[in-house]
Amino acid sequence: MTVRLPRRHTAGGRPSAAASAASAAPSVPATIPLPPATARLLTGAGALLAIVSTFLAWTWTTSFPGNLTVTGYPGGLQNITLVGAALTLLHVLAGYGVRGLRWLAPSGTTAPTVLLALGTFAATWYTLGAITTDLGGLVNLEPGGFLAGGATLAAVLGALGLPPARPYPDRSDHFDHFEHTEPPERPARSDRAGQAEHAGQGGHAEHANASDHAHVSNHPEVPADPRLSPGPIPSHAPTTPTAPTAPGTPGTPGTPGTPGTPGTPGTPGHPNALGNPTIPGAPKNTAPANPWHRFRHSLTPGRTPAPIPLPAWADILLIAAAFALGLGLFTYGIEAEYGELFVGYLLLTCTGLAAVGRSGLTDRLSTLTARHHTITLTAAFIAAAAFPLTLTSDAYTNLATSILIFATVALGLNVVVGLAGLLDLGYVAFLGVGAYTAALVSGSPESAAGVHFPFWAAILTGIGTSLVFGVLIGAPTLRLRGDYLAIVTLGFGEIFRITMLNLNGKTGPDITNGAMGIPNVPDLAIGGFDFGDTHDLLGTPIGRFGNYYLLMLLATIAVVLVFRRAAASRIGRAWIAIREDETAATAMGINAFRLKLLAFALGAALAGLAGTVQAHVITTATPDQYQFAGTVPPNSAFLLAAVILGGMGTITGPIVGAALLYLIPNKMDFMQDYQLLLFGVALILLMRFRPEGLVADRRKRLEFHDDADTTANVSATDSTGATPLTRAEA
Repeated sequence: MTVRLPRRHTAGGRPSAAASAASAAPSVPATIPLPPATARLLTGAGALLAIVSTFLAWTWTTSFPGNLTVTGYPGGLQNITLVGAALTLLHVLAGYGVRGLRWLAPSGTTAPTVLLALGTFAATWYTLGAITTDLGGLVNLEPGGFLAGGATLAAVLGALGLPPARPYPDRSDHFDHFEHTEPPERPARSDRAGQAEHAGQGGHAEHANASDHAHVSNHPEVPADPRLSPGPIPSHAPTTPTAPTAPGTPGTPGTPGTPGTPGTPGTPGHPNALGNPTIPGAPKNTAPANPWHRFRHSLTPGRTPAPIPLPAWADILLIAAAFALGLGLFTYGIEAEYGELFVGYLLLTCTGLAAVGRSGLTDRLSTLTARHHTITLTAAFIAAAAFPLTLTSDAYTNLATSILIFATVALGLNVVVGLAGLLDLGYVAFLGVGAYTAALVSGSPESAAGVHFPFWAAILTGIGTSLVFGVLIGAPTLRLRGDYLAIVTLGFGEIFRITMLNLNGKTGPDITNGAMGIPNVPDLAIGGFDFGDTHDLLGTPIGRFGNYYLLMLLATIAVVLVFRRAAASRIGRAWIAIREDETAATAMGINAFRLKLLAFALGAALAGLAGTVQAHVITTATPDQYQFAGTVPPNSAFLLAAVILGGMGTITGPIVGAALLYLIPNKMDFMQDYQLLLFGVALILLMRFRPEGLVADRRKRLEFHDDADTTANVSATDSTGATPLTRAEA
């Protein structure tokens, strides 16, 4: 009996309807035991009612910000619920197979639907809780608010009843939460003769060998045999799959064992979640008893099919649309007028971005950006340069400029920590060195130097001074490792701050003006372009902070290019070798001390560049800006957290981490007394559930997660055709 595999459609990679129906598998148990049709209907109805509720009043008074008292159109936090419910409903319709919506979730609709329903539920119930708390009780809620709460709850319950996109792993020992089933007894001998004898003397040694490979690939340190992974069947392999043979009965010494039972030909083996053949006796598609484990599995995306080839102009339009959407999303968040609106925006944005990643759209976009690399860089630069044009206030532009300064310093620290693996707890001191140097040589009337360097000379002076300090501090200390190096760098940061505080003319020379700092740093001027004046860009006035934003954008691009070139160079690979194992790198002939000193000096120079611009943006340099920890970044603790939160060794990671850590404290003033507590809780949760950071490469994912998680997330996302990394390769 010959089994024919379903043939892919030549246009879009989808099998025909008949093939899909023939290959349909039983539904996978969901988090909540509901029939799939009922769960999908409940989710869609809940999302639709949530949309309706946003056009009703949620409260009777305008005391709560956002004016949620109007019937007929949404306002304030109701817009967050409206967007989340609409996206949830669209994914439910995509799950029904509505034409024109299948592109929303090429990897399956369950995971993104669950995440979007949860985000909408969290934002809505946070709004209702804030209304109840601020106004004094549930009596302040109107029927529209109760309808929104019930509808979003129904949508979440229905989404948790949707079957996952992937079956549960068939191996009992992949997850410790499965009901354990003992695998068949292993042969005592490891040679081929012993395997053939144990499998039966009917010539079925190949089946025993394949089962042995399947068992070995279960261990994380041994990669699966590529010959057993799903994919095109090689020409030398049989096209008719057979079931595993039943092991024979071992014989007594001197007596041959009973031959094993041959497998039934024509029965294809079902691969498990890792793509390997199943083991006889292991549970097949058995849901774990723990609801939390079932919930986590429901967030596992399916395999992304091959995309439909599009013309080049369509790819470019999609890339431009993605950057335009990202620009609008960031602009809405940075212009949030009150803290409650920003919290709701943050809740829905985080779950929405996670849903986009689980749906497979991120993989499709990554494929397009890799195919059109130059177009992608151009679109990114245009979107970033157009950002000041989208803001309605210069105060928001000032916030964006501060974020860029913080992100640039975090990228410099990423060279030290992310590439070379050097734990630096006093890195903010190099930012202070650049700022104080610029304040001294830029013509401030309070400067003890009494000189006024031009722009390019002030920049080079700040970079050079920070680089010299990096070499002077690194040369005697970089022979230390680990915690000892961290303690030394922490001491350097505090010594710098105290020294700047004491150079006040009383306890030391009058150089830095002590705690008062060096104020009145003049604005930069390049030729006839004064950064302190308002200029017109495409008919739109750009104020002082907009000018510095564009300057800092160019500085950030320069730092990104330096980081990319350094990471991809021979020196960058040596840094990574030192980070992974300094002893082994030294044994291979790498001069660890010299390369660590180079990383330290480069990181210090990049921080000095950002500090030079910062002194002109805030027009002052004071010692209290450059401490180890505090409620307002930048400080060493927040810089290190930005690198770890975003993802060490990446480019996008520190930028995302810096933006979040700078934007959240600025927008959540109403939680000022609990900022550090919430910050600590967030870091603990992140280290528990995503230790590789928000933006991590494939190697980091394989390092911090087991094979089942990484295979579902990494191999499914590798849509470029490259062979995914295994744990052994990582």
